[in-house]
Amino acid sequence: MALKEHGLHLFRSAVGTVLPGPMLKKALVLETGRRPRLVVHGRPFELKRNLYLVGFGKAVLGMAAVAESILGDHLVRGIVSVPQGIQATLQLKGMREMLLKPQSCIQVIEGAKHNLPDRESLKAADAIRELAEGLTAEDLLLVLISGGGSALLPAPVPPVTLEEKQTVTKLLASKGATIQELNTIRKALSLLKGGGLARAAFPAQVLSLILSDIVGDPVDLIASGPTVASPHSVQDCFQILAKYDLANTIPESVRTVLSSPAPDCGPPRDPAHAHNIIVGSNRLALEEAKHQAENLGYLTLVLSDAVCGEVSTVACLYSLFIQLVCLRGTGNDPLKDKVGDALSNLAAELEIPGLDLVGTLNVLQGSQVERPVCLLAGGETTVRLQGTGKGGRNQELALRVALELHRAKASGGGTSLEKYEALFLSGGTDGQDGPTEAAGAFSSQELVGMAEQDNFNVEAFLSHNDSHTFFTRFQNGRHLLVTGLTGTNVMDIHAVLIRARGGK
Repeated sequence: MALKEHGLHLFRSAVGTVLPGPMLKKALVLETGRRPRLVVHGRPFELKRNLYLVGFGKAVLGMAAVAESILGDHLVRGIVSVPQGIQATLQLKGMREMLLKPQSCIQVIEGAKHNLPDRESLKAADAIRELAEGLTAEDLLLVLISGGGSALLPAPVPPVTLEEKQTVTKLLASKGATIQELNTIRKALSLLKGGGLARAAFPAQVLSLILSDIVGDPVDLIASGPTVASPHSVQDCFQILAKYDLANTIPESVRTVLSSPAPDCGPPRDPAHAHNIIVGSNRLALEEAKHQAENLGYLTLVLSDAVCGEVSTVACLYSLFIQLVCLRGTGNDPLKDKVGDALSNLAAELEIPGLDLVGTLNVLQGSQVERPVCLLAGGETTVRLQGTGKGGRNQELALRVALELHRAKASGGGTSLEKYEALFLSGGTDGQDGPTEAAGAFSSQELVGMAEQDNFNVEAFLSHNDSHTFFTRFQNGRHLLVTGLTGTNVMDIHAVLIRARGGK
């Protein structure tokens, strides 16, 4: 079987294990009887026709469908904000279990096309806020949250408009701001984020089930923490803006809101009536991919579920890992020492949480040369925008890994690399990489050379952040990873597959 088929199998298996059905059925237990209760992770909640549901995120439609099937008539009403086109996509793919029944009491509002807040998602946020504000101390609000929730729950603090908030977000993203920094600013400018939804629902009990799409699973940052008080201050926001030289560029309304003191009255800022539970994460997806890779005969190592950093730097890291695996059987080779030193320095620079470089290298060096190797990782890289091309972080990462391998072959590492097949895959578990129809892409050490033969200048495409255009045009898109919207979202999956030439 080709490495690409193996890679696709691993990616699909990883995504499959974090689909809403399996996760929600583990998390939600309905105890029926004279006094029915909802039990979540051992915590009981009494039900008496007092249960309401709201949700927002790329995986929330499927989560809501499963939740309603479990809760039945105990659920009074619900509203979910989901990506534009997801119902049609799931219908087309035959994933009916992730769709609501025709008689559902849950209203579905689609919006945020291409992951950007719009008038439809603003309408959904207003409806969710209205529902929350109408609850009493006797009610229970079940909140379903997944990645993509920030764009699907826009509620700017007046006088900031949706367009002005988007302007600030785009400016920060174009400067390479991290998802954590983006969410810190979003929360400060939102009525519902940073604990705002929990405050709107007060004094009702709030129970949030969260599918994590952020490195480290910080509940205050996932979908910008609508049911978690923000630990950040206004000073933090101004520091972020100053870091990227944007303090004097932001709209005046944004400066006004950030400079305004918080009101002394109203619901508590620390929503103790809210309970937040992680039900799915990137780590779970990676463990399933590891299991599948081992079944295929690979020596499999999970590097980290928290890979972050600028995409070009992370590409160098993966290129060095691939080179070192291909140099396993070369004895006291100066090139192996050089690559190992470079890898150690780069890993120290990136400071990736959970990466045990020494342990990983020891396992690799002690393995049989003929045994195929699979390296798995997850997380979310950042792209510094420098052009007007079309792409996403996964496609750009895949293309940059190919370019780094091409350069390594040209600078003396060709002999060892040529003895092996090496495939790199990077894909978003939500099925959408940036504003494109692809989830990500595959690449190899041969890709750039083949592209040059067809008169494609890879470096030129990358200089304009135009990776999607490259992958679409080159060999009719055969290196793109296209899944369609998956109905879940736990960040990205990276996979490296390496085997000796002629392996099966």
